[in-house]
Order: sequence, then structure tokens, then C-alpha cells
Amino acid sequence: MTTGVLARRIGQSVLVLFITFTVAFFLLSALPSDGVMARYGAPALGLSQAEIAGIREEMGIDKPILVQFITTLGGFLTGNFGTSVQTGTSVSTMVAENLPHTLALATTSVGLAIIIALIVAFLATVPGMGFIGNFFRSLPSLLVSLPGFWLAIILLQVFSFRFGWVGAINPGTLEGLILPTLTLVVPMAAPLIQVLIRSIDEVNQQSFVQVARAKGASESWIFWRNVLRNAILPALTMVGLLFGELVGGAVVTETVFGRAGLGNMTVQAVSNRDTPVLLAVVVIAATAYIIINLIVDLLYPVLDVRLRRKAK
Repeated sequence: MTTGVLARRIGQSVLVLFITFTVAFFLLSALPSDGVMARYGAPALGLSQAEIAGIREEMGIDKPILVQFITTLGGFLTGNFGTSVQTGTSVSTMVAENLPHTLALATTSVGLAIIIALIVAFLATVPGMGFIGNFFRSLPSLLVSLPGFWLAIILLQVFSFRFGWVGAINPGTLEGLILPTLTLVVPMAAPLIQVLIRSIDEVNQQSFVQVARAKGASESWIFWRNVLRNAILPALTMVGLLFGELVGGAVVTETVFGRAGLGNMTVQAVSNRDTPVLLAVVVIAATAYIIINLIVDLLYPVLDVRLRRKAK
């Protein structure tokens, strides 16, 4: 990939991120209520309208919307995401505390989903597997139909409360990743398996695969050395899309398991109408999505020689 193409891709990514920030800011600003009223408007607190107006002024919410937009944008560019209306804590601090937990969950989920998808796709496409191959071909349709919240509850009931194999209350760092990871892996692996199987079936019809079989190469050697390399690009695109959707999945998963992370932070921010936190989560999710898909685009020429030649 040439420097010009790379610069254009990066420029497009920055533009998409700016548009995402702008749309999210104005949509959140258009909500009929705000975090200040949710936090300080309760009669039990006994605050007067003048005192609430003073809080609004201190937080800059009373300023014109364009002034708030420019101020917030400048803060985001310097890493200052503002202050949480509910807790009074810096949003940057909250993100720094919760983001590592979500990244750990996302990394383990994506990695395990890729491993499962490769194994299932191999078993489903190897010739001569009979009903076993048919079973693995139909498996994605079952997995994709399982609701995430239902699966999380079932895993908790079986492995934590029934057998006690995984702690549900104050688990260790690694132990606390097991059930949430399994919850996210199932809906992630299903579409990845479907794309891989379809792509592998197409590659298996190519002449170079038939030549390799005619030379006596084993099916395992053909799959891992010839077929997979040519069938991986659609699956790589799907991995990028799935990784970008992980924040949405983490909302349900982290809530059910009581796990710290951006998902749990999002649920609390929605409940409290904490606009600065919500805006930060949207921008972080969009940034992760854009970066992952940019990396996927850059990997295409590395994995496919034909694309490398076109880039030249």
C-alpha cells in the first residue's frame, strides 16, 4: 500500500470519527432532560432553582450549544472528556479505570472466537466427514439464534450456582473472564464460521486445490497451507466488524455478570442521563471500530499477493 493510499485511509477515518462525534454530541444535547436535573433536581435534596442554575453554569451547560460543542471537541482532542454529572469524577479517569477490563474481555473473546471458527470450518469442509460435517455446517445457525442475555444467565446458573466451578461473586482476574468470554464468543463465532465455510467452499473449487489433492497432499495440509490463506480475507473483514460491535455486547454481558467495564459504565450513564460519559463511550467505541477496520484494510495486501500487485 502506497503512502498516498495510507494517508487517504487515515484521513477518511478521521473524518468519520469527527462526524460520529458531531452527531452523538447534538443527539445527546437534544434529549429532553439532562444529568443535572437527574442528579440535583430531586426534592429530597432541597436545592433551589437558582442553585441548580449555578451548577449548570459551573459545568458550562448554560452556554450556547455551539460554544459547548467547540469546548467539548477541544477537550476530546486533548484527552479531557469532561466531568461525570452523577459522580463528579473526571470521565477520563473513569475510562482509564474501566477500559482495560473491556479490552481484556474483547481480546479473549475475539481470540477464542477465531480459534473456534477455524476448527469448526475445518471440520465442516473436510471431504468425507459425512454427518459430522453436516452437523458443523448447521451449527452456526443454532449459535446465532441464542440471545446473549439468556446465554449469560444459563452459564451462571450451570457453572456458578449448580456446579460451583466458576465463582460468581468477587472472582479472580482470570476466573472472572471465563463466563463473560463464553457469552460473547457464541454470537461472535457463528457469523465468522458461516463466512469461513462459504469462502472455503469457493476456494476448494479452484484448480490449485485439485492439483494439490492429485499430488497426494493430506486434507489438513491443503486446508492450512493452501485453502485458508486464500479464504481468510472475508473472514478478516467479519472479525473487524465483530470487534467493533463488542461494546454493544459488553453492555449486556458486563451487566449480567456485574463486571466492571465500559459496558457497565454505559448502563449507569444511561440510567443517570450522564451525557459526558455517554459521549465518551460513543467516541471510544467509534475509535476502536475505525482503528480495527483500518488495520484490517492494511492487512489485505499482506495476505493477498494480488492486492499487493494492484497497490504497486
